[in-house]
Amino acid sequence: MTQDTQDPIQEDRVWSDGHWTARVINNDDDDGWAVAMFLDGQSEPALVGPWTMGRDKKNPKPLDTNAFNTLVKTAKEVIRRSEQQRHAELNKNVSVTVGGRRVRVALAIVPDEESATATLRAEDELGEALAVVPVPPTFKLTVASAEAWVQTGFEKPRG
Repeated sequence: MTQDTQDPIQEDRVWSDGHWTARVINNDDDDGWAVAMFLDGQSEPALVGPWTMGRDKKNPKPLDTNAFNTLVKTAKEVIRRSEQQRHAELNKNVSVTVGGRRVRVALAIVPDEESATATLRAEDELGEALAVVPVPPTFKLTVASAEAWVQTGFEKPRG
């Protein structure tokens, strides 16, 4: 392990491979246990889920290699789906036909806490750029707004 990563931990309630850490915690919602999966360097867990009680029905079942590997796989999937959803929220596109010409119009939003930006882009059927203009990040891309933009000769839309 390098100095930037943690040493592996394999304890009953904490298991880490230096990149992911599983922590068995008290479940605040009931009398049971939960497991939280943390990606190295993140303060918030990527995944929190219920954890199995041990044989004594009081303490949690100890973590092990198989459970940890399953938790890592599940946490990675949660992150991947979240990233896909975020990408879909920030990048939309529609295809329209105006004057017998098929045009793909795409809206790409770049989030920023202080001043987000957005770009509207038109491409022909071969993917060649026809126009690129900045728009407000609140711009609503619909078939109607895309058709109107193409019909105006790609003039910068208002709002």
